[in-house]
Amino acid sequence: MSAFLPGFWAAILALGLALYVVLDGFDLGVGILFGFTRNEGLRRGMLSTISPVWDGNETWLVIGGTVLWAAFPIVYALILSAFYLPICLMLAALILRGVAFEFRQKASVRTRFVWDLGFAGGSLVAVFVQGAAIGALVHGLPVTDGRFAGAGALAWVSPFSLLCGLGLCLGDALLGAAWLVMKSDGQLRDRAYRAISWLLAGVLVFLAFAFTAALKMNLPVMQRWIDRPWLAVFPAVGMSAVVVIVSGLRRRRDSWPFMGVVMIFLAAFATLAASFLPYLVPFSLTINRAAAPTHSLAFIFWGAGIVVLPLILLYTVIVYAIFKGKVDTGSEYP
Repeated sequence: MSAFLPGFWAAILALGLALYVVLDGFDLGVGILFGFTRNEGLRRGMLSTISPVWDGNETWLVIGGTVLWAAFPIVYALILSAFYLPICLMLAALILRGVAFEFRQKASVRTRFVWDLGFAGGSLVAVFVQGAAIGALVHGLPVTDGRFAGAGALAWVSPFSLLCGLGLCLGDALLGAAWLVMKSDGQLRDRAYRAISWLLAGVLVFLAFAFTAALKMNLPVMQRWIDRPWLAVFPAVGMSAVVVIVSGLRRRRDSWPFMGVVMIFLAAFATLAASFLPYLVPFSLTINRAAAPTHSLAFIFWGAGIVVLPLILLYTVIVYAIFKGKVDTGSEYP
């Protein structure tokens, strides 16, 4: 049991983060696209497509943070120390975004722009700092004896981390556009189809540029590609996903672009996860070293692992099953 539990909770952490990246990714992406839309009818249609699910999607961020705190407290402390500022920015942006989502419906025409700015701006800031934090992890954090050894609140900032922040903004916007295609009709669907083409091009350019930059900087993660050539299977899946997206655009198959973009996100997530293993903080803290004591892992296993997490997963599946299909974007969102 003692050998099983650290790996089990690492897998749950990976599952929670992957679900958050995809599920909250598309509604954050819709929020980013919202800021580039001026038509009030289209804006209401965009909000209608995410209104049944957006708040539930953020549950997986809470689960990820809770698992990190309970099962890997050393990593939790290190991440908070390294990313104190971006985490505060992300939480503030998510709160502002949620408040703006609810308040804009009741606001007058004169003041609605405040909540529109909050919704779009909150979405953009949240995604950017998430991408920058991922970039900082890939770039490498200064760690000494399991503790963050960086100087200052901006130690996570680098050209590479900022590039990754921009890349995730493009990626989530692409995911949001694909969601709008799948969930809407009419003018909103047509605009989303057009957005997918240039957003996909932007994401591919970013991936090529980020890979080239990582090679030039000789980042430690690139050594894993030499040591583990089987990692090439994930980019191959990503390229297959691009074919699915392009085919969906040409044939006007509304669900294909979303499925293809999800495949790209999961392939990128799997690439990073497999490159980092057995480390939780590359390349400083392994899963076994960072894990809480066995009795603590066992305690949360029988409660959260066996009961709570399956119920939340079941709830997520049921919600998406209930609200499947196209949304009437002409009606008021709840």
